[in-house]
Amino acid sequence: MITLYRHPLSGHSHRVELMLSLLKLNFKTVDVDLMKGAQKQPEFVSKNPFGQVPVLEDDDITLWDSNAIIIYLARKYGNDSWLPENPLDEAKVMPWLAIAAGKIAFGPAAARLVNVFGAGLDHKNAINISLDLFSVMDPVLTDTRFLAGNIPTIADVAAYSYIAHAPEGDVSLKGFPAIESWLTRIEALDGFVPMQATSVGLKAA
Repeated sequence: MITLYRHPLSGHSHRVELMLSLLKLNFKTVDVDLMKGAQKQPEFVSKNPFGQVPVLEDDDITLWDSNAIIIYLARKYGNDSWLPENPLDEAKVMPWLAIAAGKIAFGPAAARLVNVFGAGLDHKNAINISLDLFSVMDPVLTDTRFLAGNIPTIADVAAYSYIAHAPEGDVSLKGFPAIESWLTRIEALDGFVPMQATSVGLKAA
């Protein structure tokens, strides 16, 4: 049995939920009350020493870190397309996982954290990082349907959630038509599940 410990407004959690759904796996979700600090309680810290969601349990295996989890799921349950075994094609995927943990985390994810969770981060800097990132991504997605080629991979799963919800952090997607088209392509995939939206930030993407 697969169990996902998550928060419904966590983009990191949504990455894993999206991967599970795209792979058509049966799983249950357990919501972790971040506002009450449930993620820092000993029972949860025993699952993830950093006290963060998501955590995935797959029978007797416990994993944390959203990128690590989607790699595991792709390798164990997916076909070669989600995470290619060919060295060159795999190498095209991996930089986007680094970007998800870097520029996406410090850009659209951080900007959204300020608005949704009241995080004490530099909102203006996060917006600037986001726009710089989008100015690079948009030309890339003009030439290819997905981030690592013309079929979806875990690169797209890792990047989607926070970019789709960037307006909640006051980061507009207007002016980046290729990114908007890419989001639409992901949302059209069989098995796609959306992340819960909030009413904060920009009213239109």
